[in-house]
Amino acid sequence: MLRQVLRICCLIAALGGTAFVLAADAPATGTPATTEAPPANPAVPASNTAMVDALPVSKDLVLKGDAQCTVCHDENSNPQMLAIARTKHGTLADVRTPTCTDCHGDSGAHVNNPGGGGDRPAPDRTFSTQSRTPIAARNDACLNCHQGGKRIHWAGGPHANHDIACTSCHQVHHHVDKVRQKITQSEVCFTCHKEQRAQIDKLSHHPLVEGKMTCTSCHEVHGDNPKLMARGSVNDTCYTCHMEKRGPFVHNHQPVTEDCSICHNPHGTNIASLLKARPPFLCQECHSHTSHPGQAGALPSGMTNSTSLLGAVGRGCLNCHTNIHGGNSTVNSATAGRFRR
Repeated sequence: MLRQVLRICCLIAALGGTAFVLAADAPATGTPATTEAPPANPAVPASNTAMVDALPVSKDLVLKGDAQCTVCHDENSNPQMLAIARTKHGTLADVRTPTCTDCHGDSGAHVNNPGGGGDRPAPDRTFSTQSRTPIAARNDACLNCHQGGKRIHWAGGPHANHDIACTSCHQVHHHVDKVRQKITQSEVCFTCHKEQRAQIDKLSHHPLVEGKMTCTSCHEVHGDNPKLMARGSVNDTCYTCHMEKRGPFVHNHQPVTEDCSICHNPHGTNIASLLKARPPFLCQECHSHTSHPGQAGALPSGMTNSTSLLGAVGRGCLNCHTNIHGGNSTVNSATAGRFRR
């Protein structure tokens, strides 16, 4: 109790007022004694000094050493910043857990606030969409810890070359990072990749919107290969799920061995099996119609009327060429597959 009374007396004295001493210390005449205010520091207003002295000692709220930040950015003024405690960046048991200054810099001008009021300078590094911090400097703050593993080739990748910041996709302070969630990841990717958004809503598509796979099931977004594939090539990535198309076959279909996307659009089409066009138009992009009659009037040798109704009149290449990705038949060596016998 005595300490509190003394603190109040000092506060009043610092403000230039008159502080009455305790009755026990008053002169016998009963005249209230006064104390003079200590000399003021010309660099700091006396009122500010008193208020600082009256404040309790700040304590870390979330991260080690965050007291100088959370004295302002607390649960009342900026609660979304404290949400970092619910992320991996807020795991205090992990020695790799960063502090505020590891990402935002020492920010001495921001902390000391020489301008005062609304003129407070920004931290050394900021990450918002309106940030004036160069993207390379923002990414360096992340790569100081996240340089290895799958991100080792980030610097030479398409995302880095197009000045994409890590925080353009990731929400560091939010406890749910949308780009790391299977259901919401595509929303983040489609923010820039609008053409793929339209394709994935077509009739034939990979089960992305159904939540059975994500963009990163096929794409390594931190890599440096031109198409950002999860594996070394388009085909190797497709074979991760479509193993039966890998082969090896006695007779290979050359477009299949070269690039699956020659015939298929992996993001979606309005034709079955993700085909870019319907047979025979797709097939005739490589196979001239003059070398393989497509009309009933000119039947190739050995083709009967019944087969012509299926192949020539129906114009369905896959009616006869069933193993279009490659086959092991020794009876017919047609490049596009084996005739069904």
